[in-house]
Amino acid sequence: MPATSKDLNAELVSLFSYVTRLRQEIASINRGQGGTEQFKSMSDQLDAIVEATEEATNTIMESMEGNENAVTELRKSITDPEQVKYLDQIVDNGSNVFQACAFQDITGQRVSKIVKSVIYVEQRVHNLVDIWGKSELEEIEVEEQEETEDEKLLRGPKLQGQEALDQNAIASLFD
Repeated sequence: MPATSKDLNAELVSLFSYVTRLRQEIASINRGQGGTEQFKSMSDQLDAIVEATEEATNTIMESMEGNENAVTELRKSITDPEQVKYLDQIVDNGSNVFQACAFQDITGQRVSKIVKSVIYVEQRVHNLVDIWGKSELEEIEVEEQEETEDEKLLRGPKLQGQEALDQNAIASLFD
């Protein structure tokens, strides 16, 4: 059955509404809290997670190596079989810790995949902004979402190079 002009008109109105909504959403992303910087912030935060887990893992592994060296030195002076058994247990526990530290590599790989996805989405949004024109998108009315005072203060741990709240501002959250 052929489409009537009324059906075609309804489809065009629906499509126009969809495109209008899409433009509003893109304008919102472009001008939202931090603008397109929020994509960079997401990538930076994820990179900071990888860096922090890597640093923690290295500290754990270095400490465990220190324990292993201490056990080696203790073995030179300990001959009691019961005490040697405890030294063996310390070495076994250290081996388990080393194996458990493999989480950092897996975590880093997974977070890297997420970072690539965030960058991909960011590039697509930038392309859409270019297609529709930044100045035209800036003219679109966007519903601003107000942050609470706590949300303004609670932005998580600062990234390297960012300014942080002083301890008094943090303490005021709990008053």
